[in-house]
Amino acid sequence: MKLALVHDWLTGMRGGEKALEVICERFPDAELFTLVHVRGSVSPTIERLRPHTSFVQYLPFVKRLYRHYLPLFPTAIEQFSFDRFDLVVSVSHCCAKSIVRPGRVPHLCYCLTPMRYAWDQFDAYFGPERLGQLGSRLMRPVMSHLARWDRDTADRADRYVAISHYVAGRIRRYYNREATVVYPPVDTNFFHPDAAPPERFALVVSALVPYKRVDVAIDACRVAGVPLKVAGGGPERDALERFAAASDAQVEFLGRVPDDEIRALYQRAAVTLLPGEEDFGIAPLEAQACGRPVVALGRGGARETVVHGETGLLVDTPGVEAFADAVARAIDTRFDTAAIRHHAERFSRERFGDEMSALIMEPAGW
Repeated sequence: MKLALVHDWLTGMRGGEKALEVICERFPDAELFTLVHVRGSVSPTIERLRPHTSFVQYLPFVKRLYRHYLPLFPTAIEQFSFDRFDLVVSVSHCCAKSIVRPGRVPHLCYCLTPMRYAWDQFDAYFGPERLGQLGSRLMRPVMSHLARWDRDTADRADRYVAISHYVAGRIRRYYNREATVVYPPVDTNFFHPDAAPPERFALVVSALVPYKRVDVAIDACRVAGVPLKVAGGGPERDALERFAAASDAQVEFLGRVPDDEIRALYQRAAVTLLPGEEDFGIAPLEAQACGRPVVALGRGGARETVVHGETGLLVDTPGVEAFADAVARAIDTRFDTAAIRHHAERFSRERFGDEMSALIMEPAGW
């Protein structure tokens, strides 16, 4: 079988790239297509496939400013040719699901989410407080056009597989399509408990983008009197550092750190925080694989990955006070490390690889 893999862009190892990595391991002879590839930003398993890129790859400052070329992505993704393949598998959170392929070539889309910024999170990304009144007004028709294109091309995939039941609901709402659910992979072999007792600090492992609501974690930890470490980078870092300094919170911004240091942080943290509404959320499960509890907003994918009172606490309301109270309670609660770890093992890489391989190898059964 000649297999084509498609990913929106390859600029770092986030949850979507970790799912792609497992598929690349299972199908090492596949060819990989992506809009933009920053060399060295993803794992050797993915790099080995030497991704084909679009014309966006050659635009000015693309490695740093690729998101600014968003209006060009629909045209770029439609330029790839899949005539010589037997099957296309896209891993999509933006436009990879909208590739154009011959009718004889089945297309399975592993959908991380319908694009948030074009549908229900415009203000978080392009609101007046972020771009100013003029910039926001200019972006609104652009994103409206992108949402229409996203909806109109929803039938280009033969089958949707969602990362959570929450995302399956978004696919139903925005694309009028049904989706089965295959939870993303968590490296439960790499992330594991150690014997050291936890230290009194909270941890956020996240891209620093608006919808992650890292500001809520900062303010909640200030109210709870708990030091916070933030691992990850992104366009919001400078604003978050200013916010932390102005609020007099005890926050250490670590930037992007290697996986072994992330594991050590999970193992040492008293609690890992998920303050935003996530489509799934890999970081909370990595923390749970290390035997550590999670405090998460009780919406979206967290309701499928955190067992309230057993592997952490779910917060009913997004306010700072409620989150601060949950952080304080979680630190004072004696959680069962083995039970937390056992729960996380349900989301292993092996399970993901087996489930996705079965779907990929049986397109006639769709």
